[in-house]
Amino acid sequence: MSLLERDSANCYRIRRRGKMRVDAVVYLNEALKRSFDEEEAIQQLIDAAALPGVQDPVVGMPDIHTGFGLPIGGVMAMDAVEGVVSAGAVGMDINCGVRLLRTNIEAKSLDKPRLRELINAIVERVPTGVGKESRQASQVKKDFSRYLVEGAPFLIERGLGRPEDLDCIEEGGVLDGADPNAVSSRAVKRGAQLSTIGGGNHFIELGRVNRIFDPTAAGKLGLDEGQLTVIIHTGSRGFGHQICNDYTDLMLKAAAKMKLEIPTKGLAAVPISSSEGQRYLAAMACAVNFAFCNRQWITHDVRQAFSKVLGGDARDYDLGLVYDVAHNIAKFEQVRGKRLLIHRKGATRALPPGHPKNPPLYRDLGHPVLIPGSMGTASYVIVAEPKVERTFYSVNHGAGRVLSRGAARREIEVEELRSSLGEVMLLGRNYRAYLDEAPQAYKDIEAVIDTFTEIGFTRRVAQLLPVAVIKGQG
Repeated sequence: MSLLERDSANCYRIRRRGKMRVDAVVYLNEALKRSFDEEEAIQQLIDAAALPGVQDPVVGMPDIHTGFGLPIGGVMAMDAVEGVVSAGAVGMDINCGVRLLRTNIEAKSLDKPRLRELINAIVERVPTGVGKESRQASQVKKDFSRYLVEGAPFLIERGLGRPEDLDCIEEGGVLDGADPNAVSSRAVKRGAQLSTIGGGNHFIELGRVNRIFDPTAAGKLGLDEGQLTVIIHTGSRGFGHQICNDYTDLMLKAAAKMKLEIPTKGLAAVPISSSEGQRYLAAMACAVNFAFCNRQWITHDVRQAFSKVLGGDARDYDLGLVYDVAHNIAKFEQVRGKRLLIHRKGATRALPPGHPKNPPLYRDLGHPVLIPGSMGTASYVIVAEPKVERTFYSVNHGAGRVLSRGAARREIEVEELRSSLGEVMLLGRNYRAYLDEAPQAYKDIEAVIDTFTEIGFTRRVAQLLPVAVIKGQG
């Protein structure tokens, strides 16, 4: 990639040129750089660097790949007064995120029939796949506005979780500023999807702690080698998708009237201070809170499934929340002495020890960051170091795709998928339906994790390996 100039260890810079107002940087270690072929994603970073109010630099994560507007694995910080907000720079699945539950169960103590019972009991409660509605759709509609405004605390109030869960969710499970009046009726119609995981890369995974790298940090998180874990990865579903589409169209028209030069439709943007910008942020907050509720309700359903299959109370098996992190979000944060609106798309906030925005439980450690691999490879729990300020306190959110879904279905054979999964149990036995999520469609998670650990931005705490995976089709 000729535009990428080596800047420092694992960091490549795209110098300001043309209409760019700031530089862009991409973080890649040597292994990722050798196979790097993301010209369209690089152009998307260049386009983002041309927007008014953008701060230096626009950042590409190690898992960067082409998205809608801003690449997935992109971070764009805006001056809170003079900058713009872009729906496409947040993404379609607003607050797609990951949460991790620990257990006190030895993973090896569960045989395959019992694992199959567990995933079947979870699926009985949590519909999977594109367009699937909640089993409590009528109840969701009744209190819909409260989910959007009050977020996960409203579910806890209703008994769908434990009070201590809120100590382990980014923003305490609710983003301020949500206004249901900023949401279209069409988005509301798509909102009956609480406690669902959708399709694509969304999943619920039973795993085991395979390796501990930092025993002190792992101890604070309640993680130990061999124990069973549960990862939940889903977001705001069709509700957030519709909000992104609605406001991308609105921003495109408003920008034209304001004579703002917009590089692409996917980066349609308006001033943060404009009525359109404020309405988007209010609608986005609704989707953020919807997604927090979605993962919280699924957590409740998972706990119930464990009780049904294993007997007793869910607390008998711990099933405590380690943490819940958001991807695909724009938030006002203080960085380098300035108030910024930071767009993270396919990126995760990562606060180092002592940062005042860490939850009290993790103030001295830095909150855990959860980075899933593919359904056949490792996931990681990491924590940030102070140097991560250079990326606006952001790290990657996963492994990152190397093949589009269509290409994966064309190029990967069923036997390749079956072989790569090994002993990992997959919901359903139609492997062809999951070819687009095969490990071969993703970057090497080890190289992605190494990129930031090698330069002291993060450090590993634990490695998790999948045991059984629930994925929705579509």
